[in-house]
Amino acid sequence: MRPRQSIVEVFSTFLQFDGDKASGWATDPKLRRSMLACQSSLPKPETSENFWAIYWYKLWHKESTKLGEAHLSAYLQEVCYWAVQKTISSFSAIQYTPSDCFQIAIARIGKVLKGFNPQLGFHLKHYASAVFSRELKEILRQQHEVDICTNWKLLRKLSQKQLIESLNNAGLSSDTVACYLLAWKCYQVEYVPQLPATCGPKFSHKPEESTWKAIAQLYNSERHTQLNQPGAECSPETLEKWMNVCAKAARSYLYPTFASLNVPKGENASGELLDNLPQFAQESLFTEIIAREEELNRRSQQTQINGVLQASVAKLEPEARTILQLYYKQDLTQQEIAKQLNVKQYTVSRRLTRSRELLLKELGVWSQEVLHISLNSEVFKYINTIMEEWLKVYYSHSPTQ
Repeated sequence: MRPRQSIVEVFSTFLQFDGDKASGWATDPKLRRSMLACQSSLPKPETSENFWAIYWYKLWHKESTKLGEAHLSAYLQEVCYWAVQKTISSFSAIQYTPSDCFQIAIARIGKVLKGFNPQLGFHLKHYASAVFSRELKEILRQQHEVDICTNWKLLRKLSQKQLIESLNNAGLSSDTVACYLLAWKCYQVEYVPQLPATCGPKFSHKPEESTWKAIAQLYNSERHTQLNQPGAECSPETLEKWMNVCAKAARSYLYPTFASLNVPKGENASGELLDNLPQFAQESLFTEIIAREEELNRRSQQTQINGVLQASVAKLEPEARTILQLYYKQDLTQQEIAKQLNVKQYTVSRRLTRSRELLLKELGVWSQEVLHISLNSEVFKYINTIMEEWLKVYYSHSPTQ
């Protein structure tokens, strides 16, 4: 995969795959035109990636247009690609191909943008890398669980919120969703198998005929008070069919297939999904000048943040610094670190957690005192994501001690 050369290319091209390997870059004409129009409005060329990243982020945040999101999706292609490569290398077996995983991760661009806060002074690339990796890991982990789940076990694992979203996503009417939801609640109440340990995980087997009868009896009793449209009585066979529909809807909703923005659309495949993006609406030069000034402020903040975290790392005990070095630079597991240091695995886990907590506290105090940010659970979650990415970058460039 060759690196992109110009700022226009960075914000208007998308990765192409040949099988499972990135083979090149595809230019989107609309995004290219919007970048050229934007650049021509400036008194002098602006070649800073971070400047344009914040520019398009502000447009997305202000107007919620697909244009800003598309430019940022193009910008984060390499970040997503390398986050995916590192993430899937930690899984022994997955059903998705690398290109599938890339599409799954890049589809989370909306979550990246919603969670990003430029006022904290961090690079969008660093934040996005952590989010792409975290989201893909969770999807692959859940996918593995779903793959080994029968419908009956999956239905026991679902939350009510997940089921409702799955059924709505399947296009079912509100009355049908209400019926299926009540049937699922009755299933939850009545399906409590008493299985010996040798039979494997509970709730994996299909309910027995007597259980379906009990589910039907409870449903038919509750429908008069729980549903706006009670309808006719349901047989056990009907309720079993409904539960299979629920399970299928949940699998489809929670683990969908993903398509690239450059997938051809239309009967003659003459267009692409990106053709639906709105035309570029140029912002004022005044706004662009403000964005330039804000970028200078962010650079200053990033320098200060690096100083805070480097000083915090220096305060740690030598063994704690060694563990961080082995974990983030050499990419060793906790078990491998424990073996190398001749300590227990739980000792490594505790010291690693303690070191992260100390760094997070220092960064939180700095954010509160310098940036005047009110600290809460959401802010700490955001700062923790940034700190994790900082540790990866910091140790990847630090000499081995």
